[in-house]
Amino acid sequence: MISKLTAVVMVLLMVTVLAACSSDSEDENRELVIMTHDSFNIGEDVIKAFEDANNATVVIQPAGDTGEALVRAILEKGNPSADLFYGIDNTYLGRALDEGIFDTYEPDGLDNVPIQFILDSTNHVTSIDYGYVNLNYDKAALAEAGLEPPQLLEQLTGSNWKGKLVVENPATSSPGLAFLIATVAYFGEEGLYTYLDFWKDMKANDVLVKDGWSDAYYGDFTMYGGDRPLVVSYATSPAAEFLFADPAVSEPPTGNILIDKATFLQIEGIGILKGADSPNLARKFIDFALERRFQEDFPDKMFVYPVNPDAETPDFFQFAEVPAQPAGLTAEEIGEKREEWIEAWTEVVLR
Repeated sequence: MISKLTAVVMVLLMVTVLAACSSDSEDENRELVIMTHDSFNIGEDVIKAFEDANNATVVIQPAGDTGEALVRAILEKGNPSADLFYGIDNTYLGRALDEGIFDTYEPDGLDNVPIQFILDSTNHVTSIDYGYVNLNYDKAALAEAGLEPPQLLEQLTGSNWKGKLVVENPATSSPGLAFLIATVAYFGEEGLYTYLDFWKDMKANDVLVKDGWSDAYYGDFTMYGGDRPLVVSYATSPAAEFLFADPAVSEPPTGNILIDKATFLQIEGIGILKGADSPNLARKFIDFALERRFQEDFPDKMFVYPVNPDAETPDFFQFAEVPAQPAGLTAEEIGEKREEWIEAWTEVVLR
């Protein structure tokens, strides 16, 4: 027979368990706010699937370019307006970790991600997607000018390429920063001809600098009425041009310039912001973001690759080339030198 004392203890234990479950349930039913860069694009049906499965409401909070979003997350440290930050990449990871804005979480699906796409070994940020930043060219424009795509970055300093390249400012643009890092890897910081020597020559050769990718690609690239047949973009951009061509085409009107060490593997991830209102939902969303449903949805919207190797990419990704030898700098090396490189570049190119 159960004693009165034992019965009281059992009741107290049940109350405690029920309270904990209630707390978890309340947390999981809370609104989940995800801070993102402006290029974030996931199908409404995918978001709804998560909402329905978790009896939750998801709010997407665009916060500008990745750099701008990170600044906001740092300013809100400890009292964030969002629960998750999606879009932190290997160009900014070091700063984010130094600022201590993320809690750690290791989702089960991380075991399935190939080691080369693991963004953060400390598990503050979980890898979700990746892509390659490189030079794109307008095939018709180069043919009309009687030019072949350059095989070396040094060629871009020649007179035949004067006024033909538009790049993005690395202080304000993620692909701009990625390309700057690629030039550091390609030329080095010491020796007879450094990355800064290259940029000095590019300034003399009338390189055009824009604040963001959209302004550069849709404003100055010859494909869209500009006068620059070369642009810093992505290895998936020709695939996007193929998809959206009107009328339809048999091959993309643009091409990739994949020079060894002059391309950059950009890995994006998601992290739980410290002080998040809905940490349990945030963890569930990270799990969900590694599943095939989520991973197969964004390639034809954000034109990046899924990190889950089981996820399939659209057929038109056959036109999205993979560089043989991207720049070999690590996130740690980038974190140590990023601000120094940006400041040096700004001094040389913009002042």
